[in-house]
Amino acid sequence: MRHISPLTARRRVVGSLAAALLCAAGLAAPAAARDTGSASDTSGVRDTGSRSAAERPATSGAKLPDDLALTPPMGFNNWNSTHCRAEFDEAMVKGIADIFVEKGLKDAGYQYVNLDDCWALPERDANGKLVPDPKRFPNGIKGVADYVHAKGLNLGIYTSAGTKTCSDIGFPGALGHEASDAQQFADWGVDYLKYDNCNNQGVDAKKRYNTMRDALKATGRPIVYSICEWGENKPWEWAADVGHLWRTTGDISDNWSSMLSIMKQNLPLAKYAGPGHWNDPDMLEVGNGGMTDTEYRTHFSMWSIMASPLLIGSDLRKATPETFEIIGNKEVIAVDQDPLGRQGEVLSSEGGRWVVAKEMKDGSRTVALFNETGTAQSIATSAKAVGLPAADGYTLRDLWQHKSYNTAGKISATVPAHGTVLLRVAADGKWAKNPPAVELGLDGAPLVEAGKPQKLTSKVTNLGRTPAQKVSATFVGPSGWRIKATSPSTASSLGTGKSLSTSWSVTAPQGAAPGAYDLTLKAAYRSPAGTRAESVLPLTAHVVVAPPAGESAVSDLPWMSTVNGWGPVEKNTSNGESEAGDGKPLTIGGVVYAKGLGVHADSAVEYYTGGSCEKVTAQVGVDDEKDPKGTVTFEIWADGKKAASTGVLTNADAAKGLSADVTGAQVVRLVVTDGADGRDSDHADWAEPVLSC
Repeated sequence: MRHISPLTARRRVVGSLAAALLCAAGLAAPAAARDTGSASDTSGVRDTGSRSAAERPATSGAKLPDDLALTPPMGFNNWNSTHCRAEFDEAMVKGIADIFVEKGLKDAGYQYVNLDDCWALPERDANGKLVPDPKRFPNGIKGVADYVHAKGLNLGIYTSAGTKTCSDIGFPGALGHEASDAQQFADWGVDYLKYDNCNNQGVDAKKRYNTMRDALKATGRPIVYSICEWGENKPWEWAADVGHLWRTTGDISDNWSSMLSIMKQNLPLAKYAGPGHWNDPDMLEVGNGGMTDTEYRTHFSMWSIMASPLLIGSDLRKATPETFEIIGNKEVIAVDQDPLGRQGEVLSSEGGRWVVAKEMKDGSRTVALFNETGTAQSIATSAKAVGLPAADGYTLRDLWQHKSYNTAGKISATVPAHGTVLLRVAADGKWAKNPPAVELGLDGAPLVEAGKPQKLTSKVTNLGRTPAQKVSATFVGPSGWRIKATSPSTASSLGTGKSLSTSWSVTAPQGAAPGAYDLTLKAAYRSPAGTRAESVLPLTAHVVVAPPAGESAVSDLPWMSTVNGWGPVEKNTSNGESEAGDGKPLTIGGVVYAKGLGVHADSAVEYYTGGSCEKVTAQVGVDDEKDPKGTVTFEIWADGKKAASTGVLTNADAAKGLSADVTGAQVVRLVVTDGADGRDSDHADWAEPVLSC
């Protein structure tokens, strides 16, 4: 049985047999949920902009003849913020429509206000018609549609291509009622249909989704058709003449690991996207609280460069100014909505340093420099590599800073952990009016033992065709921290490719608690015309404690950071489900272990070792709590280099001993990756891990 998560269970009922088995097991929600999906290999280099029309998927001509969704749909869906709770009602829907207008989201391109599951009564009426819940929607769906239309917006609705929808309450699905339900939707004034995949009775997916396509077409009303079958039948290969968009993944959750996994699954499918037919990696989680603003900007940046539908999933009545700043960024939205309709393609992803480039209709390229890792990273490409023609200089526009610079051809930035720098680069002949772009970076990991000075080196590098003049670097930290330059921090001028390097002594206060602290590195400079410019790099420093001499149980030591594919990393129990503390005793091949870490692929747990340790040992394997689907690889890394690996292990394998020489390493990382079959049931145990120092 696959995972059942509170956020994803509603999506996973597939066929009457699965429903019967789950009901027999006494589960309230008949849903065969998956973990968070597979992380496909996207490391291959592709030539963006060079694909011919013959290489793109053809349509059969049977597609709904409406010219809808020529750019990815933008709007709102309530599910991620309300689920089936009572707060999902007519007042909420109308309130979202009001906010679209009042906050400028309508002007930014957001158009659809979409209802998800739970809008209907659990039973049809005597004529087999759907009945809106009179408590939630006292004026019916028609009344809500009229209100939304009066705002110049469109209304969307939800049902499933099965006998019931995905909610555990079990609202009526459209299987066998397609013509009647489609006509009701049209009569109510619905403009968008999300068609889910639950309780499908094993009927062929293509048949079910084609039947609803034909029913929608027969109504004569233009309705955007969103196919939500979770990518299980590779709809990107067949649905371009069926719907306007199709889900490529399972459901997203409001956490970094889920968003990252879904992004990795969607990125390789670029060739299938285009005007009127889009890859859909699920709704936005921006503003729901499970990620940082940096991570939410990455979420929004990557969904936009992937030409994904932008459906807001947070309750805008409670949204912060930061949320509105992210979802309302018109320069980023313009990337998503570019009429050429290209999905960005991966140029490189080595070491978690991603370069994704998207051809734009005006000939420019949008480039995402995305840092998957937990520390700041320099990520670079070039104008030539992203498909731009040779030129003396290029205009480089930072779409989050809303500032333009010139570059001699290098496209590079030091990107904060989990961050994305989103740039639009053009060979437009206007580059000289802009100040030069500079890259601000830091050599050395900001790992600081309280009371002990740490040497770090900053570097300001001129990427521009014109010189950077009157350059100065500054470095500031929290109150009580001592940061002092120990070499020159200014330069009169930096030519193209030249750098200012400055050494710094950084000391955290004696007694500072272990953990993460914010630091800021800045560079100020002038263009030849005297224009002032500034580059700012937010950094995270870790106050760390050296491990004690001798042998220590790793699970007793404080970690620096964790990333986990399903729920949190657990100490001394298995991974369990998605909530903290829900694991079981660590068990591999029937053997129970008292100490260790319960994780789920893809996972990484980092420890500070301070150059004073020599060896890591552990017994590793897939936990017995999962069925034979689990396949993983365990790895030990020392200062960014792989020191040991198990190869692929399965649930059938007994615990395997793993050890690595980590002599002199500052940081040791315990990594678990998927065994190349998709991240399903990949519960992995680091049993009895020991660090010798």
